[in-house]
Amino acid sequence: MTKADKPSAQPLDLPSDSRPAPGINTGREAIAKALETMPAAPGVYRMLARDGEVLYVGKAKNLKNRVRNYAQSAGLNTRTLRMIAETRAMEIVTTHTEVEALLLESNLIKRLRPRYNILLRDDKSFPFIIITGDHEWPQLAKHRGARNRKGEYFGPFASASSVNRTLNSLQKAFPLRSCSDSIFASRTRPCLQYQIRRCAGPCVGRIDKDSYRELVAEARDFLSGRSQQVQQGLSAKMEAASAELAFETAAVFRDRLRALAHVQAHQAINVASVADADVIAIHMEAGQSCIQVFFFRAGQNWGNRAYFPSHGRELTPVEVLGAFMGQFYDDKPPPREILLNDWPENHGLIAEALSVKAGRKVRLHRPKRGRRRELVNHAQTNAREALARRLAESASQRRLLESVAELFALDGPLRRIEVYDNSHIMGTDAIGAMIVAGPEGFQKNAYRKFNIKNENITPGDDYGMMREVLHRRFTRLLKAQAATDSADGVDSVGAGDEEDARVAGEWPDLVLIDGGLGQLSAVQEVFADLGITGVALAAIAKGPDRNAGLERIHLPDKPEILLPPRSPVLYFLQRLRDESHRFAIGTHRARRAKRMDRSALDSIAGIGPGRKRALLNHFGSARAVATAGLPDLDSVHGISKAVAQKIYDFFHPED
Repeated sequence: MTKADKPSAQPLDLPSDSRPAPGINTGREAIAKALETMPAAPGVYRMLARDGEVLYVGKAKNLKNRVRNYAQSAGLNTRTLRMIAETRAMEIVTTHTEVEALLLESNLIKRLRPRYNILLRDDKSFPFIIITGDHEWPQLAKHRGARNRKGEYFGPFASASSVNRTLNSLQKAFPLRSCSDSIFASRTRPCLQYQIRRCAGPCVGRIDKDSYRELVAEARDFLSGRSQQVQQGLSAKMEAASAELAFETAAVFRDRLRALAHVQAHQAINVASVADADVIAIHMEAGQSCIQVFFFRAGQNWGNRAYFPSHGRELTPVEVLGAFMGQFYDDKPPPREILLNDWPENHGLIAEALSVKAGRKVRLHRPKRGRRRELVNHAQTNAREALARRLAESASQRRLLESVAELFALDGPLRRIEVYDNSHIMGTDAIGAMIVAGPEGFQKNAYRKFNIKNENITPGDDYGMMREVLHRRFTRLLKAQAATDSADGVDSVGAGDEEDARVAGEWPDLVLIDGGLGQLSAVQEVFADLGITGVALAAIAKGPDRNAGLERIHLPDKPEILLPPRSPVLYFLQRLRDESHRFAIGTHRARRAKRMDRSALDSIAGIGPGRKRALLNHFGSARAVATAGLPDLDSVHGISKAVAQKIYDFFHPED
């Protein structure tokens, strides 16, 4: 099987003519067959291609009436006709209400990422600030992911940088501990955070519990929006200390007030009447759109982020905005109010669905005047400027991809470039890394790492590692392709078929190797063994003395290419190579750190997870356990004298 055998994904930029797409009658027959048993009830429908790929997910108040529209050609645009032509089966899920259908539709779109839906591509989880509630000395820290730890969460913040900046200032204003529980338990003397006045030192008794609780309460009040009360209280304490001639104490309160002012100064925009709201504005241009979201919580501006949904050119802003909001709040708690620059499609239904999800009233509002309208206008201006930058970058990226295709004499535009590199130290913790780039830049959600598993590879054998990585990668592609081919004509598909279809659509147009002729030859051997043709292959090697700008590009059975040092194409290839190297090094270091973190404790018979946790909580690290004396080991809760002796003997065999 070759790359040419795989089904190719259709681009969203479709021709403007209204001629029926090839196979339109076959698609209508499949839809008509599904209509025979389709109920007139609320629910969600999925349109499936012949290989099981989910083409589109939609919701309806009446499934039968909604799907019947696809059986008629009148009024349908070219993109919809193309989708119908590719449809070979349909699946439905009925729901009790249209609100449930909307929530399920948003969840399925995010999970399945159908090609013909509007897709929210950049949807990382948001960071929060947490004041922990599972320890007698609460911790002030950043939190990302599931909120399953006991404590109070404040957020979301738009980015890691915004939450880090806020935390940095908060630690100056409210010197609460930021260390983990295990480090806290093992401290015997104040750490650097105490020395620079960013921690009150509860681990070594430098503050009593009542005073620490007061700090926690002040931090909670500030993060909850009661900043003026907190500032007034600190100001009163500063004046009282000055009146008592306790100038050092007064200086501490002064510095804390300055830190709070610093937090507020970086919030840029604050509106007293906006306490708990998101401000969302869309701007559309040249068939693309940008949606800017500003986060206001507890009367404070906690940053903003730009999103660039993937959609067809014929869609309107209200359609894009409606689909965006459903996916955006699928895994996030909505605020009490959402300010918009335009009404999304089905905005009443969206408000009802968000209210059901939040368990309280969520209000959508499109302000016409006043400070709230100024906020919306500001968000829209940011969206317009971000989209302008994006369009300029996309045009530059397309030109670079065209130049690379021309350099390597490749047909058609490059939609997917895969770059491979290895990393290890003297053969240990060896990993392979793959990064992906395309018309929209680096596709970080497509990056992959490969732990080198072949024990027959000589430590440090870069060629052998490259062979293993490429063999595993393209064997997976071939198996996924074979699975989708065998699924042709099958009426129903499962999750495994959907995954195979997704993987089969990841064939690269160009494989770029970080290395020279040796690495290139190793990959050629893999392609020959697997019978892969139609995938362009190249290797980029550093120049003499590893000088950047003197890289040599090697192609199979062709002379090497040496580009001019100032060539934009060379810069682009260097960026690809450097990104693969960065990802490989980072992955290798993470694996090595994990192995080192496992420590020798895992090699001691009789030391399971519970005893290991008790030892680490008591001593703080495996190194401290190794240097501990027998009486110290014996004093750990859950460690008997016999086990303590076993641990001591393991680390002191000479005794």
